Amino acid sequence: MLHLYLMNFAATPTQPRLFIGLMSGTSLDGVDAVVVAQQGEELVQQGQYFLPYPAEIRQVLLDLHTPAVNELHTAAVVSNRLADLYATAVQGLLQTANISAAAVTAIGCHGQTIRHCPDLANGEAYTLQLGNHARLAERTGISVVGDFRSRDMAAGGQGAPLVPAFHQALFAVPDQHRVMINIGGIANLSDLPPNGQVIGFDSGPGNLLMDAWTLQHTGQTYDAGGQWAAGGSVNQALLNAMLADGYFALPAPKSTGRDLFNQAWLDAHSQAHADSPQNVARTLLELTAVSIAQALQQHCRGAQAVYVCGGGAHNLALIDRLQTLCGLPVQRTDALGIGVDWVEAVAFAWLAQRCVDQRPGNLPAVTGAAGPRVLGAIYPR
Repeated sequence: MLHLYLMNFAATPTQPRLFIGLMSGTSLDGVDAVVVAQQGEELVQQGQYFLPYPAEIRQVLLDLHTPAVNELHTAAVVSNRLADLYATAVQGLLQTANISAAAVTAIGCHGQTIRHCPDLANGEAYTLQLGNHARLAERTGISVVGDFRSRDMAAGGQGAPLVPAFHQALFAVPDQHRVMINIGGIANLSDLPPNGQVIGFDSGPGNLLMDAWTLQHTGQTYDAGGQWAAGGSVNQALLNAMLADGYFALPAPKSTGRDLFNQAWLDAHSQAHADSPQNVARTLLELTAVSIAQALQQHCRGAQAVYVCGGGAHNLALIDRLQTLCGLPVQRTDALGIGVDWVEAVAFAWLAQRCVDQRPGNLPAVTGAAGPRVLGAIYPR
């Protein structure tokens, strides 16, 4: 069991409460599920479980990122399928952890993002995560908290990133300036100075472009350890063209996703600066590393320690390059008591607890919202 100490929890109940967190991110690899026990300021992770996405579900979700005929029907059907997958993940988690559904207070379910458009003008900004939360509550017999992002957007925020509030509660300390880097499909940073305002934002692509290129040219869903990319050379012209995208120069608050960094974006750049597939793979790795390092240097000055989590933490070539560019040791969050694969799932268990207790879950300085807001909608068991 991992013992994690959080600040600003709700009043201590007489018995620990159990919360489940479910995360299915931009990488579209599957469902991360964790169960945690919360009592006062102590949070104990009691189990974890991973359920891969079937290939056909992953393809449907990828297709839904592009407008198509009858996409409303497709989205509704796959939302039901996702709810069933989430329920299967919950059942596997409960069995692994030897916990009954009746003992769980709530599930925090992020859902699967298929649109994230935070910068549309005239109040038209929106974000959309698929997943039938009512169906999940029915399938599991557990209350579900979902739709975490829309309330922040209703208050003028971007609805993302949400994990910096959790990072602050979990990882901030009074005697060290830490930066947390989550490298999922998209990479995001949380700056945690001992004194001063916490900031966080999406720095740009994490794994999603590297994974797409690897699948296209090797048939593998990801480049294990970054070994394939490591054998190539950086195409500087291609790298410069990609880094010239206006997103990288935007000030925070900012967030992004597949709506910008997608296959069409990748194809346009790779065709304009043709090179061998392996060299392009190496350049995409460099894009992720450089964009993260530049964001850290520009916005996280004075950082003393860098910790990384998410699937990208397993890409040894990426982490080695990131460490060189940052000029600081890059450590895994395992050193802080939670494995790199489970941080975001634990975050949504924490956000579910915040919603149940009617406590804010966002950081306005991070998302741009008008103020702190309780995030999520509750679907009772």
